[in-house]
Amino acid sequence: MSTETDDGDDLRERITNFLRRNFPQIQMHGGSAAIEEIDREAGSVTIRLGGACSGCGISPMTIQAIKTRMTKEIPEIETVEARTGMEQQEGMAGGSGMSPSFPGGDSRGGDVGGDDEGPEAPF
Repeated sequence: MSTETDDGDDLRERITNFLRRNFPQIQMHGGSAAIEEIDREAGSVTIRLGGACSGCGISPMTIQAIKTRMTKEIPEIETVEARTGMEQQEGMAGGSGMSPSFPGGDSRGGDVGGDDEGPEAPF
């Protein structure tokens, strides 16, 4: 018999294995990925990318790939929020406004249309 805690631990383990299996380059490039929160009832998970991911120019694509793939591979997960250390740096020098992009929107907040899942991560 499985308890609620066992189910939560199983989901946490599946998410961790998903990240290791699908995104080994995070660790290979000096980054890290950690589960901050899992809300089984809401079907959501929050992931924190750290280490080298915090200043990496392709972290928005990595985040997008995690969101797209995880919701397809792990049926209990409907929403993925992924963060890096870049959130505090928005609007600073350079003013590029670079923030993670996700399926269904571009950096200006517009709709990119259709069922496009956005750019493919380069790995």
